[in-house]
Amino acid sequence: MTQRFTVAAITFDLDGTLLDTVPDLAAAAQDMAAELSVPPRREDEVRVFVGRGIPNLVERCLGERAQNAALLARAIEVFKRCYRVRNGERAVPYDGAHATLAALQAAGFRLACVTNKAVDFTLPLLEQMDMRHFFGSVVGGDTLPQKKPDPAPLLHAVRELGVAPSAALHVGDSYNDIDCARRAGIPVLGVPWGYSEGRVLDAKDCDGLLSSLPDLLDRVTLLTA
Repeated sequence: MTQRFTVAAITFDLDGTLLDTVPDLAAAAQDMAAELSVPPRREDEVRVFVGRGIPNLVERCLGERAQNAALLARAIEVFKRCYRVRNGERAVPYDGAHATLAALQAAGFRLACVTNKAVDFTLPLLEQMDMRHFFGSVVGGDTLPQKKPDPAPLLHAVRELGVAPSAALHVGDSYNDIDCARRAGIPVLGVPWGYSEGRVLDAKDCDGLLSSLPDLLDRVTLLTA
C-alpha cells in the first residue's frame, strides 16, 4: 500500500527534480574548458557531477588539474560567467512539474525550493521557467553558510514557510536530499529521473519513490489542524 503523508508544506530540490538543467551546465562547462584550454567534459559526465554546487562541479570537471588552487579558483569564476549566459537556455521542466506545483498550491500546501545552486542563478531560472510564484521560500546554495546534505537549508525553508519540520515533506533526486531531510527530521520522497551523482536511488533509503511528479498529488493530504 502506498504511504500517504499528512503535511502542511512540501519542499523541492531543483536540478534533477523539477528541472533538467544538465544541458545548460554541460554547455557552460564546455565553454569554460575552451577558455582555459583544458579537456572538455561530455554531457553525460557533467550529469554525474551535478548536485553539490558549482565549486564542486568545476572541481570534478577539472579532475587532477583541480589540485592547482589558482586554476581551480579561476575556473570557478569562468564557469559562473559562462553559466550566467547559458542558464535557462536549454533547461526544461520535467513532465507534470507546473501542473503538480499549481495543484499543490491551489490545495493549500506551502511550497519551497531548496537547492545547492547559487541564488543568483536559481531565481532567474525559476522566473524563466515560470515557477518562482509557486514558492513561499527559495533557499540557494549560498543563502546560508551550509549546503545540503547539511540540514540547515531545509530547516531554514520550513521556518520561512511557518511550519514545523514534522509538518513538512521533502522531494529530491539524490542521496544529498535524503541525507539532508533525514538530518532535519523531515520525511523524504525520491525521484528516480534525476542525477543522484551516478547512484541509483533505493526506496529503502527514503520514504518512497515517485513514479512521476503528478504521483505526488496522490501521496499527500493537507494538514489543516
